[in-house]
Amino acid sequence: MTEHVARTEPDTGGAAAPAAVTPADVADAARLVAFGLQPKLQPARDQEYADLLRRHREDPAFARLADAVAAGLGLVVLEVSPRAGMAVTAAEDSVFAVRMGDYARRAAADSGDRFLHGLAHLAVAALAFPRPEDLADDGYVGRVTVNGVDAFVRQACRRLEERAEEQGENTDPATDAPGLEAAWRVWARRSATGATKDARRPAASTTGIVAKALAFLTDSGFLQRTGDESGGTYRTTARYQLQVRDMAGSAALAELLELGVVPVTDGTPSLLPAEDTDDLELVAEAGLPFHTPS
Repeated sequence: MTEHVARTEPDTGGAAAPAAVTPADVADAARLVAFGLQPKLQPARDQEYADLLRRHREDPAFARLADAVAAGLGLVVLEVSPRAGMAVTAAEDSVFAVRMGDYARRAAADSGDRFLHGLAHLAVAALAFPRPEDLADDGYVGRVTVNGVDAFVRQACRRLEERAEEQGENTDPATDAPGLEAAWRVWARRSATGATKDARRPAASTTGIVAKALAFLTDSGFLQRTGDESGGTYRTTARYQLQVRDMAGSAALAELLELGVVPVTDGTPSLLPAEDTDDLELVAEAGLPFHTPS
């Protein structure tokens, strides 16, 4: 009697084993993340960057590898696309994090001015994308000006003062009092332009503070300067739109928009004129920004 032994043949019809990750793959993934850390670099102007972005889009294994490299560096990937490149933002514990407090300390020695620098950044975001649909539309481009941002904050100051008076609150807190409302009131007291012997814009003036904030955002690849009118004109980039989407749920941004200085419910956003501007300090040719799709 012959004993038949069942033999298991290798299954050649199954899915192929995933290819092993090579050092070259890791190097390419790290290279893509390095491109993402150069915010001014545009994929359309760098063939290697464009090729790596395409590989990220078409090769899921490579995409997971690149995302893992970013995560290991404490980076959050916001989007990977031809329009934005590999857009990343740093987590709070990342060595790449640029904290607003650090920026403000470099920008101003006075603690009160640090509040104003933070408010300037908040106002730029609110003016650049005043409606939820602006943030959702990848083709939307916001435009802001130095003088327009300053005018916007001063109108916000007026609204806050009116609201405080209606609620019977103290409308003249100490200059160094913490909180955004205190910062807005400090802004209202500060000169918009100041004066220097050589006609330069003082850094401590409110337009000087806005100019510094916009220059920082430009250096970070979030804005592009388009002209010198109204103290300096700027347009938003895809990276900035992604950043503002990330912060859109912040209470401070919501509170600023809810003041009604910028309408957020119709299709024609612009600054609303104050009812009485006789004592509202605005720089000449404020250049109030309008926002248009592009």
